[in-house]
Amino acid sequence: MTITTFNPPVRTLMGPGPSDVHPRILSALARPTIGHLDPSFGRMMDEVKTMLQYAFQTKNELTFPVSAPGSAGMETCFANLLEPGDTVIVCQNGVFGMRMQENVERCGAKAIIVKDDWGKPVDPKKVEEALKANPEASLLAFVHAETSTGALSDAKTLCALARQYDCLSLVDAVTSLGGSELRVDDWGIDAIYSGTQKCLSCVPGLSPVSFSERAQQRIKQRKQKVQSWFLDLNLVMGYWGSDGGRSYHHTAPVNSLYALHESLLMLQEEGLENSWKRHSDLHNALKAGLEAMGLSFIVPEESRLPQLNAVTIPQGVDEALVRKRLLEEYSLEIGAGLGSLAGKVWRIGLMGQSATPSNVMFCLSALESVLSDMGADINSGVALPAAQKHSFS
Repeated sequence: MTITTFNPPVRTLMGPGPSDVHPRILSALARPTIGHLDPSFGRMMDEVKTMLQYAFQTKNELTFPVSAPGSAGMETCFANLLEPGDTVIVCQNGVFGMRMQENVERCGAKAIIVKDDWGKPVDPKKVEEALKANPEASLLAFVHAETSTGALSDAKTLCALARQYDCLSLVDAVTSLGGSELRVDDWGIDAIYSGTQKCLSCVPGLSPVSFSERAQQRIKQRKQKVQSWFLDLNLVMGYWGSDGGRSYHHTAPVNSLYALHESLLMLQEEGLENSWKRHSDLHNALKAGLEAMGLSFIVPEESRLPQLNAVTIPQGVDEALVRKRLLEEYSLEIGAGLGSLAGKVWRIGLMGQSATPSNVMFCLSALESVLSDMGADINSGVALPAAQKHSFS
């Protein structure tokens, strides 16, 4: 076998992530690599931190990107905030709430599960009942934007409940950061993690996190060392903290951090609230086209995540074949369902650079063409006009 330079095909990424990466960000990746303790790099790290505070809407000093994907951001939060024997209320309304439970149990803590149907948001009433029944609980963990279903939960209300019952709140914002309203300080979020490959439209491989003063105190007062050396925040912040110089912890992914810096700069240039509005407006256009075609959503409109659309599959259609044809014939990627939704829905992403008017129209056109060719029971010729009626501001 002869191995040559890998040149990936050019795709339009409209699945659950990663999203398309803007040429400015790809260009940033190609800049000269410098040392991770270089003073110039240190100045850039300070700017990344400041721009992440803007994206999260927080003044938390402990805000930085973990040098690994969103799953490592999740593990960073749990590993630092939990000790063996702790009790955690874990909300589950999809795959990623289940991963939270895995983290809790691997930390030697006890998970009290609050379940909601897939496609539904977390129910605050159930959460309050669990908090009342388990006064020893020290942490409430939930997914703000459940990527497996496209459901958006009420983070503000859930975090207020956590405070009311003397719990810290831990929020998964992997799919919501930059795409949906998210206000860490105003909502009283104590710990939060995200990813760079969704609405920030950066390359995969980094996980922005932020911790409140209350969360930092919990970390400082631990009785045992964090079981992960790499994720121990007491060590990592010697590198990401800017007071008194930076101490070596690990070799940071230098060029990926260039890319994150550029993506956060672009978010600032657009304006955070403008980005939230863009994702919402384009979702409404996509929704109009899909519904005109005869497709429907599994998530109620009032709790629907604009940037991740879980769409039902027409009866009798081979959903995997549709995705295969979209990829091969149109170089368009959409996602399959996960868990109990496997084979029942497509997950169509509108995130970051992928959230454009041209992509909405392209996706609708390609999907209608493939479904019509396969003899699916849909309405033809109406999706694009329906989408076009919506504002693309």
